[in-house]
Amino acid sequence: MELKSYTLAPPDNFGGIPGENSRYDTSRAVIFPVPLERTTTYEHGTRNGPGAIIAASRNMETWDEELEIETYSKIGIATLPAIDTAEGTLEKVLAEIHTTELALLKDGKFPVALGGEHSLTPPLVSAAAKKFPDLAVLQIDAHADLREAYQGNRASHASAMRRVVEMCPAVQVAIRSLSIEEAEAIPQLRTKIYWARDIARARNDSWIPRVVADLPEHVYLTVDLDGFDPAYIPATGTPEPGGLDWYQVTALIRAVAEARNIVAADVVELLPQAGDHASDFLAAKLVYKILGYKFCLSQQR
Repeated sequence: MELKSYTLAPPDNFGGIPGENSRYDTSRAVIFPVPLERTTTYEHGTRNGPGAIIAASRNMETWDEELEIETYSKIGIATLPAIDTAEGTLEKVLAEIHTTELALLKDGKFPVALGGEHSLTPPLVSAAAKKFPDLAVLQIDAHADLREAYQGNRASHASAMRRVVEMCPAVQVAIRSLSIEEAEAIPQLRTKIYWARDIARARNDSWIPRVVADLPEHVYLTVDLDGFDPAYIPATGTPEPGGLDWYQVTALIRAVAEARNIVAADVVELLPQAGDHASDFLAAKLVYKILGYKFCLSQQR
């Protein structure tokens, strides 16, 4: 049966990318959906984040007007099936996330995990640190996430960066919400914080170079979407006022990609809302921008 006039829907992967540019063996980047939601304490629904990001990405233009390149056709972007985060203990799920990330890195891929709650980040960082011993983490987030434990759980999303700084240093950007426990602990922790109040209205060239200078050669990037001001992305579990805008976040990531080696990334804490497609789309476009900055900047020069 011939279907010459039958228009097929885009593939159900990140970007709706055709098969020749989305095969695992030939792709340099891999999208790793992690619909984890085990420790959220306010609004719920982050488990739907990865699916919403992928769905939005299928309606995204794939020509990058800033880089003047079609990123996916240059690098290939494979999309893994979503990991099962509903079965088994949280410890088992986190171990499986770690094992999968480690395998992706060993295969020479650039993994971008889609969350899901922020508690998925420590096992990903742990995997990256095994390959890159001098690793540091760049976090864009409204929340410090530096509690020793929250509600008795050391693997809570509220403790994600506390677990991270036990493994490697961190630079935290756009922070504007934390507990007294965290405030008292910060001077003893391996972290440098750029407060949202200090950078939200500052010129990019007054703070971004300082962030870059604080980072070593190898960087793991974690973006909690509530690092953006909720005027730009309201669909998060705890939308804190006073965050960054699209151009501040992308300028920072671009500067880091130009000067350092971003080895892996995650984009977390999207909580899709009915009727709010803009938040899903921003998250999808951000993932695509990260890949463009990682792989295509040298081709633009």
